[in-house]
Amino acid sequence: MPEPLPEPLIVILNGPNLNMLGLRQPDIYGSATLDDVEALCAEAAEALGLAIDFRQTNGEGELISWVQECRGRAQGIVINPAGYTHSSVALMDALLAVELPVIEVHISNIHRREEFRHHSFVSRAATGVICGLGVRGYALALTAMAGLLDQAGVLDAD
Repeated sequence: MPEPLPEPLIVILNGPNLNMLGLRQPDIYGSATLDDVEALCAEAAEALGLAIDFRQTNGEGELISWVQECRGRAQGIVINPAGYTHSSVALMDALLAVELPVIEVHISNIHRREEFRHHSFVSRAATGVICGLGVRGYALALTAMAGLLDQAGVLDAD
């Protein structure tokens, strides 16, 4: 009997200030902590037959290095770039360079907020964008990624 294929790896990257979830502006971001988000992602990934690597950083350079590490290692990226969404051309360039499916996630609806938040450099590199659905957006992003990988023949649908 052939050995089962390893679960496809999805790297879930979180940008600045997301370590403050549950404390920072709960009226906008809710009461869930980043640990809660990681648990939600782990549960969703297991149900979908995916493996995850969940990370958070406040540093733009570190985030870009993590994106670059995904090339040849991961099958997709789910990213909440937080404040770097609106400012980082370098992050956009890194995401384009890795040539992987990317799902951009925002807990709040960035289009209902301040004008400067309406533009996303990351969206230029994203296959899809989920925003405004709270932390459930992460689970939806993993579901969407599983669909993309299944369509590409990467995910074992059995």
